[in-house]
Amino acid sequence: QVQLVESGGGLVQLGGSLRLSCAASGSDFSIDAMGWYRQSPGKQRELVAYITSGGTRNYADSVKGRFTISRDNAKNTVYLQMNSLKAEDTAVYYCNVGPFWDVVAARGNWGQGTQVTVSS
Repeated sequence: QVQLVESGGGLVQLGGSLRLSCAASGSDFSIDAMGWYRQSPGKQRELVAYITSGGTRNYADSVKGRFTISRDNAKNTVYLQMNSLKAEDTAVYYCNVGPFWDVVAARGNWGQGTQVTVSS
């Protein structure tokens, strides 16, 4: 059973930056894909970005050029650097890890979520 611990959320001003972290433990095998989802009130959970074990990255159009996903395989940790934050980025952010097709289909292992609030 994989455990995921997220950190780094909080309150930030419009145009500011935050860095989210998600550390995975309890896995006795190399983690394939690692991703970040977000969900705001009244909206469906959406895939923000993912990164594969080979380093391939993919981003939602809404965050391209502003967010960067990275991972430290030695630490089983995935990061999400968020710059130029907008009000519409306000959401609970969840990490999701596991086999590639599980992550992109939101079927991987979930973290508890961390709130990101962008204020004007």
